[in-house]
Amino acid sequence: MSEVLPRYGSATLADVLPALTHAIGAPLDERPPAFALPQAGAAVLLLVDGLGHELLHAHADDAPVLAGLADAGPLTVGFPSTTPISLTSLGTGLPPGAHGTLGLRFRVDGELLDALGWSSGRRDLRTTLVPERVQPEPTVLERAAAAGVAVRSVSPLEFRTSGLTRSGLRGGEYRGVAALGDLAVEILAGVEGPGPRLVYGYHADLDKVGHLYGPGTPAWRWQLRQVDALLGMLLAELPAGTLLAVTGDHGMVTVDRTVDADTTPALTDGVALLGGDPRARHVYTAPGATADVLAAWRAVLGDDASVVTREEAVARGWFGPVADRIGDIVVAMHGTAAVVRTEAEPFLSTFPGQHGSFTTAEQLVPLLSHAS
Repeated sequence: MSEVLPRYGSATLADVLPALTHAIGAPLDERPPAFALPQAGAAVLLLVDGLGHELLHAHADDAPVLAGLADAGPLTVGFPSTTPISLTSLGTGLPPGAHGTLGLRFRVDGELLDALGWSSGRRDLRTTLVPERVQPEPTVLERAAAAGVAVRSVSPLEFRTSGLTRSGLRGGEYRGVAALGDLAVEILAGVEGPGPRLVYGYHADLDKVGHLYGPGTPAWRWQLRQVDALLGMLLAELPAGTLLAVTGDHGMVTVDRTVDADTTPALTDGVALLGGDPRARHVYTAPGATADVLAAWRAVLGDDASVVTREEAVARGWFGPVADRIGDIVVAMHGTAAVVRTEAEPFLSTFPGQHGSFTTAEQLVPLLSHAS
């Protein structure tokens, strides 16, 4: 499978919200946007979790509305190509190394932080690893609201006070929803009224079904059809002068071979903490063990992965400008291989659909748009 490095600073997911604020006449800085979008009085961004550029094109017959929209992409999403990293890049307008959310699980102040649950095991870390301190940079939503834009986020009810929302997507009014019906209602209500308006909507189920059954499977295709139907109805109801944009936070591949880090001694010796996810791992080593761990991981994974030191990952530009939370060793899986953890991550390890690395199937997402 072909691979691509993130194009930081040029047509990545981090450039989407700044381009939308520019389109509604509320630019947040003097730089021109990375891509031109139609001018409008209000803008809606719908992020469909797991909507990859290659997957959409391969299944265009299941999504005629989406496939018929103008596409300013494909965009690269950043590394790792995983939801917490991508959503924080989207929300802040920054590459991963600048906002510091560097993995599904990554080390912060000695804790292995699960960025989706903002937890370690069953411990809620929101009071000890305060999200606004872990990611202190102002978000685009905050900056837009401060500039006089009416900002609304429409996302699941349970994410209202999540660590990920507080760290990377804070700002404006939050409207919690339960299903596609109230997602549509709250998006449409958010663009009504005077002045520039910006609505961010999030839908999770395409990614969820892709993980459980695999991308491109019948269940995944039925879910894509539901998303397409939603888009068709939104386009019919959006008031004149509204720009609708649709993107994803990553694509997905179907894994066909795995190595279990929890039952392979060569992958545990000298490892203090193992973060990341099955397609992109952060390996935090015990003092003095980095060279041996590097050699062991390279020997076990062979051609199935790029296994590099922190310094090599930085030099290759994997993260952009770099924070200090990267693993001593970083692992990016090739093709359709994965490093699972059947003991520490039993549910995640069962998923046929995975993402996180540099394949074009994971990295590339569309930026679809329509001006009403």
